[in-house]
Amino acid sequence: MIYKTTNGKSVSIPTKEIDNLMSTLGITENEAVELWLTDNGYEENEEQAELDEKASKVRIDKDAYTETEKKPRKKPDIKVSDEKKALFDEVLSDLTAVYGDKVKVLNENKLISVEINGITFKIDLVQCRKGKKKA
Repeated sequence: MIYKTTNGKSVSIPTKEIDNLMSTLGITENEAVELWLTDNGYEENEEQAELDEKASKVRIDKDAYTETEKKPRKKPDIKVSDEKKALFDEVLSDLTAVYGDKVKVLNENKLISVEINGITFKIDLVQCRKGKKKA
């Protein structure tokens, strides 16, 4: 169906859509054509424009959520074996005996820094865990 709008444009409207609007909404053919034109942006409905203006003033947060209070994170218990402590102390005492003040402990029982001829070296002591046995 070809229809002329109020501003003089010719618009081709599918008859299936007009029939569908008439049957689902129970409106006349003229009302269905008018509704189709306003829905597809060919004409403007004052009531619809007023509702659009009201809706644009309302702020909608996308993915809005309520902020819940987070529980403070528990500090992890760092378990250091006696063997690792003994090895760390031995390495530290040997390095201190050789390089003196140039040895620094960066992280207790883990990381040592040594400066030799202006070059800094870090020694990281890592204890390996035993692998899990397969059943």
